[in-house]
Amino acid sequence: MTPAARLQAAIEILDDILDGDHAERALTGWSRRSRFAGSKDRAAVRDHVFSALRCRRSHAALGGASTGRGLMLGALREADIDPDTMFNGVGYGPSELNEEEGLTPRAAATDAEAVDIPEWLWPQFSASLGDNAKATAEALRHRAPVHLRVNLLRSNTEQAIEALANEGVICQPHAAAETALEVIEGARRIRNSEAYLSGLVELQDAASQAVVEALPLRDGMKVLDYCAGGGGKSLAMAARANLSLFAHDAAPRRMQDLPDRAHRAGADVGVLKPETLSEFGPYDLVLCDAPCSGSGSWRRSPEGKWLLSAEQLLELQETQQNILNTAADLVVAGGSLAYVTCSVLNSENTEQLTGFMAQSSGWKVASEQSWQVQNGTDGFYCAVLTRLAVDC
Repeated sequence: MTPAARLQAAIEILDDILDGDHAERALTGWSRRSRFAGSKDRAAVRDHVFSALRCRRSHAALGGASTGRGLMLGALREADIDPDTMFNGVGYGPSELNEEEGLTPRAAATDAEAVDIPEWLWPQFSASLGDNAKATAEALRHRAPVHLRVNLLRSNTEQAIEALANEGVICQPHAAAETALEVIEGARRIRNSEAYLSGLVELQDAASQAVVEALPLRDGMKVLDYCAGGGGKSLAMAARANLSLFAHDAAPRRMQDLPDRAHRAGADVGVLKPETLSEFGPYDLVLCDAPCSGSGSWRRSPEGKWLLSAEQLLELQETQQNILNTAADLVVAGGSLAYVTCSVLNSENTEQLTGFMAQSSGWKVASEQSWQVQNGTDGFYCAVLTRLAVDC
């Protein structure tokens, strides 16, 4: 495919997404219909689509329309590429620009539009981040780096870097966590690499790894990953201490790959159903990586930025409160409760902590940390609470 043909493919996929289809489903549908497209073509089209979604508002302003064609036109203008080199009707590329499309692009009307944040969310977003709001929003407009976690059960940092380099995946240590590597070349080779397939490394954001490093893990502890999802943090915990480790999720299907991942990593993780939680408790540490807006990881899932509504955010906050209250009862006296989100919003982070502490006696805050998107990781928040032996 020519560069212009890739652009046209992205335009068509974006129109499907803007009409209500999910990004991954729209991309998969196009791939199945386009057997002529090679791996490099599919990767390039995917990059176009996700870049447009990250910058949906500003590119629509620059392109004059909130359509696939408008977004791609806006992307070219932002990159200072003459649109006529692509929108020229040659081959399978986009048709020529009409008179209206050729007009001078419109400047962003608001701060939120300029940095691609939903208008309704901007007051809360900017209040949560203060002077860092625009820098955070700007970081969310760009592609996320690829991070790996070195599995300490199988390897160490030096050995993993060497093994990956031998397969064309070039990495360097990331400062956020001692196990974190940033991939600087060959990211598309990772999943087929022997280093990945043999469990030397796992794909995991550096801040997600740093969260696990912030937990008070010790050999012999009984630990519950209460909102385990795919189990990334379960596996990271298993590599840091000799634990009696259990994973649980309200939607057990999310954990369906965890046994295979744990076997590959050399980790021992018990998967629990909701009705068996109390049977195996109480626990020395309960980790609640709670469902959230995902605002700290919108670079990776940019659809979420535009699908989130004020009503959904309130529902998420209620879910977070319920999770904290339920999980707290599973912690042994003297044990720890860790509350984690990949959100940058105070309403999902510090305000949840404040609300829990106001209504729950017998707890103290042991630590509270956050990681910022503009510093090269996803945005994460982690609060660790200690349950006092005697309520006070």
